[in-house]
Amino acid sequence: MMRGRGYLAFFVGISLTAWTCYFVMEEQQKLQVQAGFQRDAEKVARDTQSRLQIYFDSLHGMKGVYAVNDRIDRLHFHRYVNELKIDKRYPGFQALQFVRVVPEAQLPAFVERVKRDTSVDPKGYPDFYLHPASARSPHYIIEYTEPLKGNENAFGLDLSALPQHLKALELGRDSGEIVATGRITLVQDASGEPGFVARAPVYRNDVPLETTAQRREAIVGFVAIVFRMNTLMREVVDPALLEHLHLRIEDGGFQNGKPLDPGVDPLMYDSDGRVESHQERAELVPGLVTQTVLPVGQRNWIMKFEGRAGSRYGRSQLPVVLIGVAGFTISGLIALLLVANRRESDARHGLEFSLKELELQKNNVEEARNDLSRVVATLKQAQTNLQTSEKMASLGALVAGVAHELNTPIGNSLLTASALGDMVRDFERRLKEDGGLKRSALESHLGDARKACDIMTSSLTRAADLITSFKQVAVDQASGQRRRFRLDEVLHDTLATYAAQLRRASCSVTVDVPADLVFDSYPGSLSQVLSNLIGNALLHGFDGRDDGTLWISARREGPDLAVLQLRDNGVGMTDVVLHKIFDPFFTTKMGQGGSGLGMNIVYNIVTSVLKGTIRVESVPAEGTSVTLVLPLWLKEDVLQA
Repeated sequence: MMRGRGYLAFFVGISLTAWTCYFVMEEQQKLQVQAGFQRDAEKVARDTQSRLQIYFDSLHGMKGVYAVNDRIDRLHFHRYVNELKIDKRYPGFQALQFVRVVPEAQLPAFVERVKRDTSVDPKGYPDFYLHPASARSPHYIIEYTEPLKGNENAFGLDLSALPQHLKALELGRDSGEIVATGRITLVQDASGEPGFVARAPVYRNDVPLETTAQRREAIVGFVAIVFRMNTLMREVVDPALLEHLHLRIEDGGFQNGKPLDPGVDPLMYDSDGRVESHQERAELVPGLVTQTVLPVGQRNWIMKFEGRAGSRYGRSQLPVVLIGVAGFTISGLIALLLVANRRESDARHGLEFSLKELELQKNNVEEARNDLSRVVATLKQAQTNLQTSEKMASLGALVAGVAHELNTPIGNSLLTASALGDMVRDFERRLKEDGGLKRSALESHLGDARKACDIMTSSLTRAADLITSFKQVAVDQASGQRRRFRLDEVLHDTLATYAAQLRRASCSVTVDVPADLVFDSYPGSLSQVLSNLIGNALLHGFDGRDDGTLWISARREGPDLAVLQLRDNGVGMTDVVLHKIFDPFFTTKMGQGGSGLGMNIVYNIVTSVLKGTIRVESVPAEGTSVTLVLPLWLKEDVLQA
């Protein structure tokens, strides 16, 4: 009877041990493997976005030089590209180009002028010709390409004859923004691998550019940067990481929602295509997949990630083995204890032996308990290591973002200052050689100098604003004045500062805030939160729409809390954007002026200064709702903590 109970206890103990091992393995899959894979995927997407932002900022720099002088010749373009040294600092592109807009009537004179151009090559370009032949006017011709060696086939290419290029050029001309093409095969690349081109429009100086018709009339050409996808991603992604991660990038089409043309291959990059045929690929891990949408030059790139089996995404067997050994030992000891109880009833002389056996079993149970304690400590240490790695990854992204954001306006100021120095030296040379200057030449020089100063002032002001934003990320709780104030008065003052912008955007505002809602808090911090949320609605929520509506309401929630809600009927957000909305330096306006700090500052102010909570809900094409739960008064001990 007792022997049967011992076997039953042993079976139950082994079953519980097996279940515990399975549970630990599943938790490892969720906590360690999934977290590590997600972190790697986000790093690759973030690095790709940062590298493309650097290239697009270089396009903005070239566009800025044309804003000073829209008659940049081949020699100045050649010198400017050499001074950028972008091929040494950020390799990964094929060429930098200038595309000239040439009407049909001016085409013969343009071809003859290029052939006789000896500013860079003393021999000129006697073999220059346009290809392919096109009767469409105007013509979009690649006039300057740096470096020329290796890109000779692109020199003289008429993009008006290539539908995919023409579509991107016309969109960039009408919008005034950087526009990228879809997947193309470069004429200078015989391998046939995927590539794409990003271009920024250049317009004539001193003409209005407010409407589409005005921009079409003022277009001069485009500055462009040409990429081969395999070369670009080789500079962005660590090759060692691709042994554990399969990456596939597909073109999702323009952001206006228009689908790709039938028969167009959307594949931009496949990391498996770079693996040699004789090299074995590890199997993919089921369920270890994710994807993200990356905005690139008014297009969407869909980045798909899959994890491969191996050491990076494998599971540690030590905790499972320890739990199995401990469970087996405990089960055996319990079974032995039940069997030993039978011996006590046999004879009195066996009592002494049973006591010794019991003491031994007690020691074994204590040892097993110690083993389980060590297993728990090991799991806690693994959890701590995961949290530390997440914090270090976030800190690295913050430092890289600060350095990158400040590099752009300061670099543009340096490039403009160099261009201004060249103009001053040229002006001084002409003054010495000619012995005098016409009034028109002097006025032209003063106009160019004024434009250069305006660009440097704008860029340095942008840098100063970024530094102020970086300080606000930390949220100094000692700043600002605490006082009693009415919420409706603060909201009214904030809306007054946005009256002109709301009117231009044809945005109506409905306010439902009771007059007796009084706070004892920081009105300046709350006003900054409202300003950032209203600005986000105008910049992102109503982007591409002719009008919109913003509802602002508030109500008391119990004796000590108030609920403030801002809701719009804008374009909304996807789950991917909603998941990253509070991350520093995350923005969907890459290359269009967005710093990615607005919602991060809002989160820090609401949670750290105002001691409240914030929740964001959004549905694509239906709008966004932001709900703030704020205390009506702040305790002194909370403020001093």
